[in-house]
Amino acid sequence: MPDLVKRAKTFATSAHQRIEHKRKYSQQPYEVHLKSVANLVREVGGSEQMIAAAWLHDTVEDTPATHRDIEENFGSQVATLVRELTDVSKPSDGNRALRKAMDRDHLAGASAAAQTIKLADLIDNARDICKHDENFARVYLGEMAALLDVLRKGDKELMRRARKLLQKCMDQLGVSFIHPLPASGTEDKAAASLGFSRRRVQRLFSEAFTAKDIAEPLPSFDGDRLARGVQALMQEAGLQVAGVRDRGIVVGYIRREELTGETCLDHSRGFSPDQQIYGDASLSEVILVLSRHDHCFVTMLNTVSGVITRTDMEKPIVRMWLFGIITMLEIRFTELLREIWPNDAWVEKCSPGRLKKAHQLLEERQRRGAHHIGLVDCLQLSDKGYLLVQNQQFLRDFGFSSKSQADQAIRAMESLRNNLAHGQSITTQDWPQIVRLGQRFLADQQY
Repeated sequence: MPDLVKRAKTFATSAHQRIEHKRKYSQQPYEVHLKSVANLVREVGGSEQMIAAAWLHDTVEDTPATHRDIEENFGSQVATLVRELTDVSKPSDGNRALRKAMDRDHLAGASAAAQTIKLADLIDNARDICKHDENFARVYLGEMAALLDVLRKGDKELMRRARKLLQKCMDQLGVSFIHPLPASGTEDKAAASLGFSRRRVQRLFSEAFTAKDIAEPLPSFDGDRLARGVQALMQEAGLQVAGVRDRGIVVGYIRREELTGETCLDHSRGFSPDQQIYGDASLSEVILVLSRHDHCFVTMLNTVSGVITRTDMEKPIVRMWLFGIITMLEIRFTELLREIWPNDAWVEKCSPGRLKKAHQLLEERQRRGAHHIGLVDCLQLSDKGYLLVQNQQFLRDFGFSSKSQADQAIRAMESLRNNLAHGQSITTQDWPQIVRLGQRFLADQQY
């Protein structure tokens, strides 16, 4: 196995393992899917860079790794392929049908190499979905058919296999035509189940805390300025990134560490569509961008004028927002416990030690006059999570593939809450949990 491919396999496997990412239906390690995609690309003569990108194709989309991580470890060619294969849509762009249309347009403009990898990805996913989930297969096959119409630059053999598999799955389902999900926004049961009935509160968290509240101004320089002079100015000002102007308009950005050529334009990078947001975008959108890129650029008055990095997640407004989100989730956990085990039937599943602490806290609160408080309200967040992960419907509704994955996520959420409460840094060990809160638990804000 070539060194590049070997390193990509190791990097991708490790990245997905760290978040306990598994195949949805079979619960196999996610590397099984990555290996299948890479093997398909290899079978049709894919280059070393294409096979490496096949291993890495979901890394930026699903793990804390960013596009810059891919570029630094595997070079610009592999990074470009991964960028072409990564979805550009955001939750606020609309329901599933609208988001898939945006991602399809993105893939339509991708290179032949990237389209070949996407064909391999479609083949392996279709096999798995059609085998295990007949209802969703009808949706997925519609999306697959639409994608095949735009992946015409991809490998002809993989295209033939994909169309043959599409027809085979349709025959198995007994359908003569397929169609994508309606644009009503009601299709995502997992996301909808996370939606609080308190729409006013949810709207407050999505509208009152926005990108412009935490963005830093983006200084910019004319593109024809000498790179070394600009680098010195950025060093003096403590700037890691700055905008580049062409005829007065900011058209790209530069990184201080990369300024070694003649002019700023020599090192300018364009703003990718999934790297920009408007100033009124929610913080969950900011987090989504920062899960893929090192910099999130903010557009105000039709020009890029601000920048946000993961460091900005330490700002008080973000910490307050995250704490509020966790609080709302804990309230939802309490409601679910009452729904699933009415009349405190959950006590039979709770350990004696945890139950004793809950009773002690209940007595103390009632002594202070809080007579409306129930025993379930006195459980710790981890205790509520421990009980809920034993319920299969909870796991399905919250998108967890296993009890152990749910346990880990809830422990991480409690750790993040504790770090927020005690003023500890949250952008190092808590970053995966911040992404999880921003993307998974708040994905329903669009409905």
